Amino acid sequence: MELVNIEKILEKYFEATSTVDEERKLREYFAQDSVAPHLEQYRPMFNYFSIAKEERYTKQVPLKPRVNYYKWLSVAAAVVLTFGIYFGKQYQERKEAEYAYQETKKAFELLAENFGRGTEKVAYLKEFEAAREKIYNNN
Repeated sequence: MELVNIEKILEKYFEATSTVDEERKLREYFAQDSVAPHLEQYRPMFNYFSIAKEERYTKQVPLKPRVNYYKWLSVAAAVVLTFGIYFGKQYQERKEAEYAYQETKKAFELLAENFGRGTEKVAYLKEFEAAREKIYNNN
């Protein structure tokens, strides 16, 4: 193969524009015993690619999946947090309603107490009116 052609294909290879056929030609060229001295530095790289292409995984692959407890733990934590927020909000709303009820009850008791005093004053005022009528009607 012509050296200039190999150099052009090598340049295209490093620019990532080479085709599969051109890469095959490069692997074949670097697999030869006679490689140009200035291209000798690329020989280990292409030899590695050729060897790595034929490697196979030989260990046994377990078919039973491992249980990942961290996923379930995070799901459980999210559920507990959601329930805590939901029921905590209900509890807070119930406490606020009880507080509002107690304050309203106090306000009505105060109003009833003051209303009772006002009724006593009105009764006193009626007696005063009756006495005044007697005084003015006798004259």
